[in-house]
Amino acid sequence: MLYAFELSGEHEQIPRAEALACLDVEGMDYSEHVFFDQCLVVDILGETAQVDEQLRSIADRLAMCHHVLKVAGICPTDPDTIRDMVESTSITGHITTGKTYVVRAKRIKHHTNINSAQLEGRVGGSIYRKGFSADLKNADVVFRLILSEQCVFGSIIASIDRSAYEARAPHKKPFFYPGVLMPRVARALTNIAGIRSENVVFDPFCGTAGMLLEAGLIGASTIGLEVRAKILTGAQMNLEWFDTDHSLIIGDACQVPLVDECVDAIITDPPYGRSARIEAESLHHLYEASFTEMYRVLAREGTAIVVSEMPVEEYALNAGFVIRKEYVQRVHRSLTRLIAVLYKE
Repeated sequence: MLYAFELSGEHEQIPRAEALACLDVEGMDYSEHVFFDQCLVVDILGETAQVDEQLRSIADRLAMCHHVLKVAGICPTDPDTIRDMVESTSITGHITTGKTYVVRAKRIKHHTNINSAQLEGRVGGSIYRKGFSADLKNADVVFRLILSEQCVFGSIIASIDRSAYEARAPHKKPFFYPGVLMPRVARALTNIAGIRSENVVFDPFCGTAGMLLEAGLIGASTIGLEVRAKILTGAQMNLEWFDTDHSLIIGDACQVPLVDECVDAIITDPPYGRSARIEAESLHHLYEASFTEMYRVLAREGTAIVVSEMPVEEYALNAGFVIRKEYVQRVHRSLTRLIAVLYKE
């Protein structure tokens, strides 16, 4: 059965990687069917009701996604072709007798100039002729048209509550310190790391605990290390406010007070030296020693995700990591983040 993830446009690669990582965490038997701009379509094997339930669980942890759809059809993005496709497509797996529906269309960037409202009306008419009643305000089933390089038509089975991430914006937490990652980015990286509820996640530069909070909210136990006492106190306030399972340590990331291979994953945003207080001899020493320590405490077959303004490949490779993937995130004109996904064999 085909399912589609309607992805956000926050990054060209990270939303897709996040969705695929969550499918892996859930242990689903899938293959990638096609990838359009802001739309990932996968073919998932299994009993439909169970797959739907698993995808709803995945939606609860996704950040860079809007909706998950059960796909009814895919066709060229042309109004007549879309209408004909809907006319000829069975929707019995999407709506049952007596249920009401509404149709919503979403244009992705510049891929089409179709009038969304007119298309919603035409497609809605096609569904009406199949014997179903529309309800524009409180429909039982929402049919969605994702208008990208192709049109993906289906019914929404889950929607992502993106407002929950806005409620956890840095300035809305009990303790705020500028320069931290936004919650959606932190959650997406947590998902890309493949973190499960039984895992222990470590951040050797935890700051105000933005990374740890997102890992904790999906059930992981977290350990944070921070050299600045004031900031560590703020991290404690934030984590207690959201009631996550956590432990915090004041200390130096160059000399981590943990035993070898005791954490399942690492997600961290080290200081870059421009605005952060550096306790090490130099930024080079800080990165060199901290990467060695990260490698030491990370369990074998574990993942480390490091966010930095500077390239970290040399430090990662020297420490023993395998570089799985690298992403570039342009925040604004003067800030570009480099995100390295590292693996310990």
